[in-house]
Amino acid sequence: MKSAYELAMERLEKESPQVSLSEEKKQEIADIDRKCRAKIAERKLFLQGKLEEANAEGDLSAVAQIEDELAREIRSLEARCEEQKEAARDVGSN
Repeated sequence: MKSAYELAMERLEKESPQVSLSEEKKQEIADIDRKCRAKIAERKLFLQGKLEEANAEGDLSAVAQIEDELAREIRSLEARCEEQKEAARDVGSN
């Protein structure tokens, strides 16, 4: 007798079967991810310098603005990265 978990997993597999990716596609997705992490690190380093300057000057409103800008840019870069990875997966499945 199958458990509820096993039955649920079978149903899920029927609704949206897993797509296996080729090594080439896996490498492409890994490259996209590496580039994204590098861009995020670059923005963090750049804005960290601005953040330290604003802290040194005691400009709390500038600090808050820079922190908000950093958070927005990271979300934007991560979203763009996920879109690119999804596009790479979709091309592989067609």
